Amino acid sequence: MKSEKFASALDMQSEQQYIELYEQAREMIFSHAPEAMNAVRDEAFEDFRKQGFPSKKVERYKYTDIQKLFAPDYGVNLNRLEIPVDPYEAFRCDVPNLSTSLYFVVNDMFYRDDKPKGHLPEGVIIGSLRENTHFIEKYYAHLAKTSEDAITALNTMLAQDGMLVYVPKNVKVDRAIQIINILKATPQNAQRQVPDLMVNRRVLIVLEEGAEIKMLFCDHAADDRNFLATQVIEAYVGENASLDLYCLEETHYKNVRLSNVYIDQQANSRVNHNVITLHNGVTRNKLDLTFSGEGAECQCYGCVIADKEQHVDNNTLITHKVSHCTSNELYKYVLNEKSTGAFAGRVLVEHGAQKTISQMTNQNLTATKEARMYTQPMLEIYADDVKCAHGSTVGQLNDAALFYMRQRGISLDEAKLLLQNAFINEVIDHMQLEPLRDRLHYLVEKRFRGELNKCSGCKLCK
Repeated sequence: MKSEKFASALDMQSEQQYIELYEQAREMIFSHAPEAMNAVRDEAFEDFRKQGFPSKKVERYKYTDIQKLFAPDYGVNLNRLEIPVDPYEAFRCDVPNLSTSLYFVVNDMFYRDDKPKGHLPEGVIIGSLRENTHFIEKYYAHLAKTSEDAITALNTMLAQDGMLVYVPKNVKVDRAIQIINILKATPQNAQRQVPDLMVNRRVLIVLEEGAEIKMLFCDHAADDRNFLATQVIEAYVGENASLDLYCLEETHYKNVRLSNVYIDQQANSRVNHNVITLHNGVTRNKLDLTFSGEGAECQCYGCVIADKEQHVDNNTLITHKVSHCTSNELYKYVLNEKSTGAFAGRVLVEHGAQKTISQMTNQNLTATKEARMYTQPMLEIYADDVKCAHGSTVGQLNDAALFYMRQRGISLDEAKLLLQNAFINEVIDHMQLEPLRDRLHYLVEKRFRGELNKCSGCKLCK
């Protein structure tokens, strides 16, 4: 490790440097984490050691070079040095008219303060994992199997804290919960600024029977530095419960984001999962959703706007284990300049999962000849009484529509913007939070005009 209290990976093979990091800093990692998180850490380490980072030959990682992303020498704040930031001053992210309860995660640490967050119903918990160890023992790392994914194993072996969201039986949280994830690389009293920083963020969501909550995660970068963020979200959605989960990324070109979301749905539950990538460097989002109870349904939406050399890879697996469940997926990409997009979706209908209804759609616009899109929708069905369909398209802007608009005095650039905006807005229109939906329409237009990345601070309040 380097002389600073920031542990750092050595310049070797991508996985070997993290293996040696864990072996050298194991006691430090354990000393700053609750016992319940430490209980699964060594097992995750052994899983990671056996697997190593996946190559592009691995089916679910064929479109993103994971080994290359982890090759740089990143610092890891294993000694939990304080990161001086006042998020309330730096980020005023309350979406107008949404009246969210606002919380912050600085790198991978839940931000604790005494400022009011808005009234929460009795029994609802939103706080640090290390302060709610009962839930860790019961739920932590049960959905996120470290033996099946190296990124999840790495996150489990290095994560020292995280965020817990718990809603008890039949409780409805009317006020949307907004979590701002802030990336910042400057530790307090450091000799110099850390050039590259890796963070390992963990989120545990537990909804008991009949519970309801709406959550918005916003990712931002406060420093113009290289960041690598791994994130693992585990969500347990009980019988008749309802979860709306929105994930909005608006970082910068130097950010690498690897997010794995695991959702388990019980009978008659409902999930809306929305992923919005407005600005990024390299992003890979993985969603594993399982229907464990009959009558459950999920709506999964994603929209991506990318340019320059940005890379966005969305990978989904929806498993129908039981009958009478419904899943719907719609992902749309608009790619400009030399950007790269990828979508791989798989719906697995297991034996006995009769009366399954599933629709998967991926539609993409490549606005330049240099942009690249890879799409792979898949159905794997072992039941005979189902209604399942999938489709994907990759195309360019409609020349006839462009000609029609130019004939009426609209410039070529403005015509392209209007067509791209109309294309991506279909995804946004499906979102249930009306104030967020309206705000995103505005942000998407700014993004297409090249204005969004010129703003400072949080773009949601400009």
